[in-house]
Amino acid sequence: MAARPRVVVLGAGLTGCALADELTERGWTDVTVLGAAGQDDTPGLVFRTHADRTLTEFAKYTVEKYGGLGGEWCFNPVGSLEIATTPERLEDLKQHHGWATSWGVRGYLRTPSECADLHPLLDATRVLGGFHVPGDGLLHARRAAEAQARRAQARGARFAAGEVVAVDRSGGRVTGVVTTAGLFRADVVVSCGDAGKLVGLRVPHEPLPHEYALTSPLPELAGHNDEHVQAGKPVLRHLDTGMYVREHVDRLGVGVTRAAGLVPALRDAEVETTTTVVLPGTPDGRPLLGEHPDLDGFWVAEAVRVEHSAGVARELARWLVDGQPSLALHGCDLARFGPAGFTAEPVRASPFYERQAALGASFGATDGWARPEWYQAGEEPPVVAEALVTRSRVAMFDLTPVPRLSVTGPGALPFLQAMTTNDLAKAPGTVTNTLLLGEDGGVRGELVVARLGDERFHVGAGGRLDFDWLRRHRPGDGTVQIHDTTPGTCCLGLWGPLAGDVLPELSTTDFSVEETYVGDVPVVALRLSTVGEPGWELHTTADLGRRLWDTLREHGVAVAGHQAFAGLRLEAGARTPGVDFTTEHDPYEAGLGFAVRMDKGYFIGRDALAGRSEATVSRRLTRLTTDAVVLGKEPVYAEGRPAGYVTSAGRGHTVGENIAYAWLPVEYGGPGTPVEVEHFGTRVPGTVT
Repeated sequence: MAARPRVVVLGAGLTGCALADELTERGWTDVTVLGAAGQDDTPGLVFRTHADRTLTEFAKYTVEKYGGLGGEWCFNPVGSLEIATTPERLEDLKQHHGWATSWGVRGYLRTPSECADLHPLLDATRVLGGFHVPGDGLLHARRAAEAQARRAQARGARFAAGEVVAVDRSGGRVTGVVTTAGLFRADVVVSCGDAGKLVGLRVPHEPLPHEYALTSPLPELAGHNDEHVQAGKPVLRHLDTGMYVREHVDRLGVGVTRAAGLVPALRDAEVETTTTVVLPGTPDGRPLLGEHPDLDGFWVAEAVRVEHSAGVARELARWLVDGQPSLALHGCDLARFGPAGFTAEPVRASPFYERQAALGASFGATDGWARPEWYQAGEEPPVVAEALVTRSRVAMFDLTPVPRLSVTGPGALPFLQAMTTNDLAKAPGTVTNTLLLGEDGGVRGELVVARLGDERFHVGAGGRLDFDWLRRHRPGDGTVQIHDTTPGTCCLGLWGPLAGDVLPELSTTDFSVEETYVGDVPVVALRLSTVGEPGWELHTTADLGRRLWDTLREHGVAVAGHQAFAGLRLEAGARTPGVDFTTEHDPYEAGLGFAVRMDKGYFIGRDALAGRSEATVSRRLTRLTTDAVVLGKEPVYAEGRPAGYVTSAGRGHTVGENIAYAWLPVEYGGPGTPVEVEHFGTRVPGTVT
């Protein structure tokens, strides 16, 4: 790609203009934005608090940037007020307050009378409490888009009208965009609308229409606002009804008609106009960002809410210009989705499914797979019983949903050596834990690599994005083949102190792999464990999966579900990629330095790790025990002040402890350090272990 590539942005709305501004600010000035300017038909609501830290960071930057664009206001920081009318929603708002504290957003839990003081139109007699965030507010989308467009044009960007007809491609990558006004050559095309159909690619984005009503003038608002400021009261939101209310000078903009019960002034108001606002819709509610897996150079920034627009544009610009974003975007990456059905029910089932259902499995879903969460058997809580039997005897877990890859060819070893941190130049029959890093040393993923032969490797991945990362870096000379073997294979984790009695013929050498048989079923057996008990991962083809299951059951092996696995892995100290650590953390901070061999030669991220070690970090992923079970994402207090946040947590049933992992500064990471975790508004005592 050229030093300053030709970029064509499809969509001149808020996100497209923001991207042009961010790209040109970073020196990529050969930018053309196609399409008509976006309409000012959005309510413009900006809420920064979210369960996802990345989405909060997007919104924080949106507020910061649009609040400083100058000229007529683009962002009005009137604040937001979420209200609760049920005890359950009030508890939920306490959790929202915890998220805000974890991610550095200032917010307050308010009493009913305080809610009425903040928003006098509210009927406080129906309110149990609220969550007030002063820095939230209202965005004037058209002004913000125009202001950013002017900045981008001043640096050399062009804006052109004309309908997009097609996206040209050659050799598997984009080469230009055809419009009714002519052809625009491009090295990079970014869709900020809904352009997937133009290139025949599936983009999991379904626009959702939403009615927004503007009332007649209200006497209660007369004289309070002018045409310039438009609003002075916080945006009112009630999640139980999906209601939101904002001021438009002396009128109110309302998201649902049931708002009259909470805002009495609406009872006699008339609806003057209604607008159909199109909201972005994705399977998990997050935006779609990144280069499309099936077309090089075709990037996507779709399903972006206005509150995230500037933050998304900044990270995508960093991704394009610098090669990687600064925030962890795994939860927004376009490649996170695989083939999916048109139902909320799981559409993928392991060959063990019927056997599991017959044993009373309660199924959850992960990446479209039906996965047993627990098995209902007897009076004892099933998760506790399954954890205890794993520690005392032996149990098997369905690991089929965990992605599996085959990496083969004469270039397989050099390729994997360059892609990962550990030394894989070992004899066939060995298993190695290793990491995928970005160029900045941040951890992209954790792999288990089993060497089956000189040119054959079995790779256990942490998720779909690991496969995408390896595929994008595969050499083009044909010396490396990468295949996703997950659909045609299955896996059982057999763990416990009696696992060796079940399969005495298998190797008990830790981190070894052998191609052997369990009964008459050929398996690839990896000697490793995530739950702290000896045993194996047993991989076979899907057609023989049921036979493998039956063979182990004939030996008296118990069954266990994912919830027991989750507690056991907390007890064992295993970290989860994308949950406990992300691209924003390096291996030494995450406690994964054991998987790094700096002396093995080049690998992606090696230069960035030079000079770093466990001794140089300023923060660490730290293990805590707490006096009550917490959920994750709660703020952690040390010496009475917010110091970090919980990543994952649960009950360690076999050790009788509540366990949590949290990011904390090193000065609070010593064993025995007292901390507190804010859980639904209550400070829960905890101790660093």
